[in-house]
Order: sequence, then C-alpha cells, then structure tokens
Amino acid sequence: MTEANIQSYLAIFDCDGTLVDSAASIVSTMKTTFVDHGLEVPTNDNIQRIIGLPLTDAIARLNPLVSEGDAEMLSEHYKSRFRELRRAGAVHEPMFSGVSQALAHLDRANWTMGIATGKASHGLVATLEPHGILDYFVTRQTSDVAKGKPHPDMVLRAMEETDTRSETTVMIGDTTFDMEMARNAGVKGIGVSWGYHKPEELYQAGAAIVIDDFDGLAGVLNTLLEGD
Repeated sequence: MTEANIQSYLAIFDCDGTLVDSAASIVSTMKTTFVDHGLEVPTNDNIQRIIGLPLTDAIARLNPLVSEGDAEMLSEHYKSRFRELRRAGAVHEPMFSGVSQALAHLDRANWTMGIATGKASHGLVATLEPHGILDYFVTRQTSDVAKGKPHPDMVLRAMEETDTRSETTVMIGDTTFDMEMARNAGVKGIGVSWGYHKPEELYQAGAAIVIDDFDGLAGVLNTLLEGD
C-alpha cells in the first residue's frame, strides 16, 4: 500500500468498549431504568453484553416479555436518565490505553476514519469531544441517522460518504454485533480483546483478527488490506 493510494482506505471504529470504557455508566443507568419501572433488574454481565445495540433492541434482549411499545418507553426513560447523569458530571467514559496514539498515527498516514455506534449524535459528541479525538472521524454513523447493528447500514453509509470500496474498508470493534455488521457489509472485521465480548466470540462472528492493544493496529490494517 503506497502513500499515493492510502487515502482510499477507511477504518471505521466502534465507540463503547473499543475507544472508551463506558460500561459503568451504561450499566448503572440501565439498572435504574428497570428499577424505576418495577422490572426485574438485569445482571451487570447481561447489560454489558448488549452494549452497542439500538436501545430498544437491547432492552428487548434484557427482558423479552417487554412489549415493543414499552421498550420504546423504557428507551426514552434511559436516555433521559443518562442525560441527567451527564449534566451532573457523573458519566465516566475513560479512553482505553493507546487510543490517541493510534488515531494520530493513522491520521498522519492519511487514513480516512469513521465511527459506527449505537449512541445518538449528541451522545457521541459528548463522549469523544472531551478526549480531543472527535475531529479524527470524518464520517459518524449513529443511531439517529442509520439502522442499528448488526445491520450493514452504518458501514455502507460510511463507505458512500467517503467514496470507499468494501475491499478497502475495515470495521474495528469489541462485540459480535460489530463483526456481524462488518460481515453483512462485506468488509473485514478487526476485533479488540478489551471490550465487552470475548475474543473467541468475535472470531466466531467473523473477525479476521482480534488485537490485544492498539499499538500494532496500523500494521494489522496494512497487512489485512495488502492481502487483497
């Protein structure tokens, strides 16, 4: 891969569990939502496993007895609760180690970068702007503009917005939803081992490789794409 053609390559990142560790705030808010409505409270592990899905889908998985209308209502309640926490400065979403360095490296190498997340646009901005990394992402696919994972819509929209082909696009994420979305869109998936699903699950969902840290990401990206 040469410097002349690198700009046609697109790296799409998941947010929660890949760039930032938002599990504590998400788990706390989801538990509060279920308590507020007198529902059986899901376990921490079960809540972490649905991070990345559209909220209504996540709630339906946590409690299959909830109706579609109630799932929508619970989703709105969750969002309201989360906004209250953020206004109070009580949302904790620390970046994982090596994120800034990896993004800066890819930026210097003229990679195009995007985001595909279950967050809404305002939530994504609120999460990434304080870390100073929001501007790296020229295409931002969020739950209020695209269909949720594992539907391929986010990846397809990102490729269309950046004029990138499937064979030169990769999806980087921590859940099977990310890997399934990549597979559904016909692009390669790179799993990360520090998120909310296990590496073996990521491989089973279609990951081409699972990395243990961000240090070698650029090399992995180049190797995967040059393999074509």
